[in-house]
Amino acid sequence: MIVQTNDGLSSSVLSLVQRARTAARALARLPGESRNEVLLACAKAIESAGPRILEANALDLEAAKPLIAAGSMSPAMFSRLCVKQHGIAEMAERVREVARLADPLGRRLAATELDNRLVLYKESCPLGLIGVVFESRPDVVPQVAALALKSGNALILKGGTEAAHSNRVLVSIWRECLAAFPAVPADSIGLLETRADTKELLELEPGVDLIIPRGSRELVRFVAKHSRAPVLGHGEGICHVYVDSAADIQKALDITFDSKVQYPAACNAAETLLVHQAVSRAFLPRVVSKLKAAGVELHGCPRTVALLQNETIMHATEQDWSTEYSDLILSVKIVDSIDDAIEHIHRYGSGHTEAIVTEDPEAASRFMNEVDAAGVYHNASTRFADGYRYGLGAELGISTTKLHARGPMGLEGLTTYKYKLFGDGHTVAQYVKGEKHFRHRPLA
Repeated sequence: MIVQTNDGLSSSVLSLVQRARTAARALARLPGESRNEVLLACAKAIESAGPRILEANALDLEAAKPLIAAGSMSPAMFSRLCVKQHGIAEMAERVREVARLADPLGRRLAATELDNRLVLYKESCPLGLIGVVFESRPDVVPQVAALALKSGNALILKGGTEAAHSNRVLVSIWRECLAAFPAVPADSIGLLETRADTKELLELEPGVDLIIPRGSRELVRFVAKHSRAPVLGHGEGICHVYVDSAADIQKALDITFDSKVQYPAACNAAETLLVHQAVSRAFLPRVVSKLKAAGVELHGCPRTVALLQNETIMHATEQDWSTEYSDLILSVKIVDSIDDAIEHIHRYGSGHTEAIVTEDPEAASRFMNEVDAAGVYHNASTRFADGYRYGLGAELGISTTKLHARGPMGLEGLTTYKYKLFGDGHTVAQYVKGEKHFRHRPLA
């Protein structure tokens, strides 16, 4: 299998992985100041290469037009594919934000005196080589590249064919920038081109230390099925807004509208609105009027349709409750209680982000404690579920799993830890024989 790398060389997937693993060891040795210096240079390079990025993206957008016409690409995916001038500035700023973050490596997580002159330290360190398979969004490239470099990890990317030109240019810009820093191998970032390359990467052993799929349910399942490396899935976002009986109606209007309309293609956009029956008559006509004015298509339960019989609302099907629309479509359901709302979320939610709108502290507490999701919000839009908005600088994705990392995944999710034991000729036999005894004293 042949892979075209961004310096014009051809290499097998195996060779690409081997070089990247070597590069990862070099990155792990770099001091934090050096990694930050490279990141700032890369941010500047992205800004300087704006015309190249826009030109490449224009080729992708042109190629996507027939797919849109044929219905094989959704408007949401096309929206995520598009890069504009302000988007280039955002890419650069995200990289700078990562540079400003504290160094995630070499942090002392714990220290224990096992015995006199026998001390155990637990310290953070890089994972090694990260693979990211993603769809549509070119801005993923600088975000994950910045996080990987800051955390001392090498990176292999595989973007969707719909963004091939944009991804090639962005990876090329990054590699060109790294060439100015001899201590940073250009092979610390690589790009795969085909689905066959991806499958080969997933099946390599040893290969990547962690693989992160970002995209559709089908993509995540494909990667999970074929990968021999651990998989941390950026899963679908079936997010809910629950308007409680004690909700402030104006807050509920604003939060519902923002959660759905502000950027409907995002995985943290609301897909279902749950409304307590006690406020349904006061709230639903107002929110439906506002949503429809913004072009939102509504799918309602029988009670919703009956209440709003003068409005054009489609009858919701069972499939609606488990659909990530990623578009200006919202399903609506009237519930009898907070228990019904929580039960609905647990049945149909994806574990991404859920929100309650209420002025009742007890209801809020119940929702926040009982709803099982990576993010649970009180009186706030689901659109806050984002690494940048959380202060993480950027994100590799939003994990809906529960192991290793959960929610927006930043630098911490790209580190693991090692134990460092410092002794003075100590042997286990001395403790087994009772000649010495452990203290196990925690150190500050």
